[in-house]
Amino acid sequence: MLRISTGSPFEKTFGYSRAVRDGDMVYVSGTTGYDYETMTMPEHAGAQAKNALATIAKALEDAGSSIRDVVRVTYYVADTAFVDDVVAAVGPVFTDIRPAASMIVCGLIKPEMKIEIEVTARIGAHQS
Repeated sequence: MLRISTGSPFEKTFGYSRAVRDGDMVYVSGTTGYDYETMTMPEHAGAQAKNALATIAKALEDAGSSIRDVVRVTYYVADTAFVDDVVAAVGPVFTDIRPAASMIVCGLIKPEMKIEIEVTARIGAHQS
């Protein structure tokens, strides 16, 4: 088993890995829109979604996979008012991949968080 970290302070505080690779499966933890280099959070939900996808893509690459291998995605959105902005940000990434997907409207752990994205990937899925 391979554990991937982004160096986020949340990983250490909460005691989790950004992603875990087990065989050909990669499980990426819920990822919010922080820019982990600057530890800043954009105001706009779409920008948060793009940041989250960039973090997810890097974790997948570190695990030997890619965003093209995503087979399941779950979106946690803090308010239905953010849905259109999130869809506009993630749609272009997943339009051709078409993973199984769910979107849940819920509270997130910090008020500035508008979106959290969690994915499961199977290495090589994009080739099948």
